Amino acid sequence: MSALDTPELLALFAHFLVLSLLAVGGAITTAPDMHRYLVIDQRWITDAQFTASVALAQAAPGPNVLFVAVLGWNVAGPVGAMVTLTGIMLPSTTLALWAARWGARRRDTLAVRAFTSGLAPLTIGLLLATGWVLTDPARGHWELLALVALTVVVMLRSTASPIWMVAAGMLAGALGWV
Repeated sequence: MSALDTPELLALFAHFLVLSLLAVGGAITTAPDMHRYLVIDQRWITDAQFTASVALAQAAPGPNVLFVAVLGWNVAGPVGAMVTLTGIMLPSTTLALWAARWGARRRDTLAVRAFTSGLAPLTIGLLLATGWVLTDPARGHWELLALVALTVVVMLRSTASPIWMVAAGMLAGALGWV
């Protein structure tokens, strides 16, 4: 982790402000662009740090958006955590509050129904892109890809809690199988 100067912190904040407006389905759907910006373009953190940050935050109790603060922390310490979390939360929270009130008053109109129906495929596409980025370290390791595929099948075909698949992955890792 290196200290960023003020222009870099402002650029980080601005980037997460923009991502906030694209985060349909939650901040995790913008993880591919966060990866591109933080790892590929700026080289502030490594691919392994990015993946570990997301995994750590997703495993911890609390809101899913915590991974943004962990990424910011890895980039620039406590200031980075504050900058990224404020950037990702401020516009989307403000817009969501306004849109929820506006939409509640107009929920039966064709335009509002069409808009909300159109968000489902967009969210699914963004989540698939996130899954692609997060499985990047596993490519070339058939055991890990098999575990990811098994997890997807179990989650689609059963009502089992996802915690069981997390536990299976942890056990497989602890035993050295993956």
